[in-house]
Amino acid sequence: MEHATQQRCIEGISRIEPIYRFELINRLAYERFERKYRDIVEIYHRANDNWGQTFHEMLFRVVGGTSNKLVFQELARRVTHTMVQRENNSIVSLEALLLGTAGLLDLYGEDDYIRHLKSDFEHLRIKYNITPLSLKDWRLKNIYPHNHPTLRITQLASCLHNGTITMSSVTACRRRRDVYRLFTGRSSEYWVERFMPNASNLDITRRMGQFKSDLMGINFVAQIAFAYGSYTQSNRLIDNATALLEDIPAEDNRYIKAWNSVDAIARNAYESQALLQLSTEYCIKGRCEECPLTALIKRHEI
Repeated sequence: MEHATQQRCIEGISRIEPIYRFELINRLAYERFERKYRDIVEIYHRANDNWGQTFHEMLFRVVGGTSNKLVFQELARRVTHTMVQRENNSIVSLEALLLGTAGLLDLYGEDDYIRHLKSDFEHLRIKYNITPLSLKDWRLKNIYPHNHPTLRITQLASCLHNGTITMSSVTACRRRRDVYRLFTGRSSEYWVERFMPNASNLDITRRMGQFKSDLMGINFVAQIAFAYGSYTQSNRLIDNATALLEDIPAEDNRYIKAWNSVDAIARNAYESQALLQLSTEYCIKGRCEECPLTALIKRHEI
């Protein structure tokens, strides 16, 4: 989209009457839900129509963030949902299974704990016929320490070990605080000290923070609830997904900053997801003639 056209649309949406803006936001938000639903169904079919494995891959993918989402998803394919269920009675077994398969244990010196994990992983590798990933598969440079794959994997291992992350617990979330409580798993001090020596607030560092929790809510919890709700025709789960996004603050990125530059259009994640749909599926692709905002502006001669 040309800048002048974009600015006209930004100014136009700010002048639309609230009732019409509400209808526009709803349409775009559900378009985005539906697009992500199709992506999740593709994963479901690749996972042999198994919702447990689909849930597992989506969880890992979103934990991986922008830098490592695809390799995290590949890790979830190599360490399957079934394997995790079998080994989740021991945090040491989970760390060995996940970090060993990730190929990340080779980053660390041979102390007693690393030797223990490597020994446990060798047993698990043979047991499950696992082919580990390589260190070169990971983006390890130019990332914040709290986004380091090892730290995220150990946080995830703790969540999986304490049994809080299940399809039912995730799809039941309706509030921001529900998601934050869900991801209470904490890395041990052993791992945190490797990335943030003498961290001033060790408790916050050990667990996923509020920012990461909000991203999990937007990109994993709400999406899996909507997808599973759509697949099973459960209006309750679809309502949960919508309510959750309405309770999470709007995302803060260049797209949303532009739309909010004249008026506060996006006040919560439901509204910011709608505007992301507008930006990524219409503006960037030059689909102005098909754009519902363009039609609305023309209809009301804004």
